[in-house]
Amino acid sequence: MDLLCLSEAASVASLTDRIINQDFCLARPFLPEGFVDLLILDPPYNLTKNYNGHIFRSQEAEAYTSWFDDVAASLLPFLRPAASVYVCSDWRTSNLVFPVLDKHLHVRNRITWEREKGRGAKANWKNNTEDIWFCTVSDDYYFNVEAVKLKRRVIAPYRFDDGEPKDWEETQNGNYRLTYPSNLWSDITIPFWSMPENTDHPTQKPEKLMAKLLLASSRPNDFVFDPFLGSGTSAVVAKKLHRRFCGIEINRAYCCWAAKRLQQTEDDSTIQGYSDGVFWERNSLNDQTPHKIHRTPRGNTLELFNE
Repeated sequence: MDLLCLSEAASVASLTDRIINQDFCLARPFLPEGFVDLLILDPPYNLTKNYNGHIFRSQEAEAYTSWFDDVAASLLPFLRPAASVYVCSDWRTSNLVFPVLDKHLHVRNRITWEREKGRGAKANWKNNTEDIWFCTVSDDYYFNVEAVKLKRRVIAPYRFDDGEPKDWEETQNGNYRLTYPSNLWSDITIPFWSMPENTDHPTQKPEKLMAKLLLASSRPNDFVFDPFLGSGTSAVVAKKLHRRFCGIEINRAYCCWAAKRLQQTEDDSTIQGYSDGVFWERNSLNDQTPHKIHRTPRGNTLELFNE
């Protein structure tokens, strides 16, 4: 995949399924208006961190808020009237981004997800959660709750008087119930060394997490835009789920990682933790029934397996 660098007005067609290797601030004047159905915004948190040579330094709260406000406001013209927006943050940064989002968008919810990794703390509680703010441009937005149900093991299975399962399914592989998703996610696994999706990016988001956002708030062929693409998780998941995508990333190495991951989807379009049209809780692979691999129109496998 050839990487783009914008120097003139770009059409939607020219951006479709492409990676832009450029500073977002330099690329945004050339982007078309009203082309985004779903915006994934995962900016640097207000922490000092080295992104493969590009260092983002922690700022005073007022300075970071001003920077984020500029980013958020500049993205608004690219959003379609029914677009949805997801904004990632940590607990400190959440306090700064919420007022900005509340000013520009309709804030619908805050998702908190558990990172099972993290360093211990001797003088504080271990920090192992992050936030995702769910926002919309208007009251007219798409949300498919049926696409993001979670399959969880039934600990105390109730039955009707005739012995039939009550709101759960009894199988030879275990007893499970499909549950509606909440805004507290404890089924996410951070990519580790043996997972195909793993890269050396310091803040890589799991494909399972991204799949929940895309399945809930976009339709096939919708346009997903990520102006801080990183190692490409949003683009990879968009391709696997048949959404159009475009991502912007300033670091060339990260762009190359993303391009490589996109190429690998031609041979493997699985998403760990998602199988048979539902998301599974952690440590449930052995309870899943093996199923056939079938091909998508692009020739990719559609089999999706669990962690």
